[in-house]
Amino acid sequence: MVHRGIATLAGLLMVSFLILSSFEPQFFLLHFYQSIIYLVIILMLFYLEDRYAYMLGMIAPTVWLLMHFATGALGGAFHQVSLLMHAREPSDKVSTMAAVTAVLSLLMIIFCAYRWKREFSGLQKGASTFLVSLVIVMIYYGILITWFWRSIPQTPATG
Repeated sequence: MVHRGIATLAGLLMVSFLILSSFEPQFFLLHFYQSIIYLVIILMLFYLEDRYAYMLGMIAPTVWLLMHFATGALGGAFHQVSLLMHAREPSDKVSTMAAVTAVLSLLMIIFCAYRWKREFSGLQKGASTFLVSLVIVMIYYGILITWFWRSIPQTPATG
């Protein structure tokens, strides 16, 4: 049975990446690509492939959060949220939207983990589903990272 809450969260994550693309038009295609995995999750839920949808819903946002934590982007994002908490206007819309996306990602992980445990724990399909989903997410983010890296203009070293 399709879980509407997870489909809604996936849709909100898609929209958040598309909003990010309006703040950073030079990265429109990258943000659009980031939103595709959440469209895949919605389609999997629609076609009753819940097992893979829930697992992708746990792994993809986790990898996104880890990448942003490793690059230091989440620190800036939560600094913007602290400005909001002190009734001050955020100075960086991209970081503010990244904080919203991080919160939505955490909710996605929590809801998918809950549904996975409720529907699929004990069926002996966890390891294979996890490995297949992990490979898909690693390929997905590998393409994203390579694409991003190649989109940055390389300046020759002077020495």
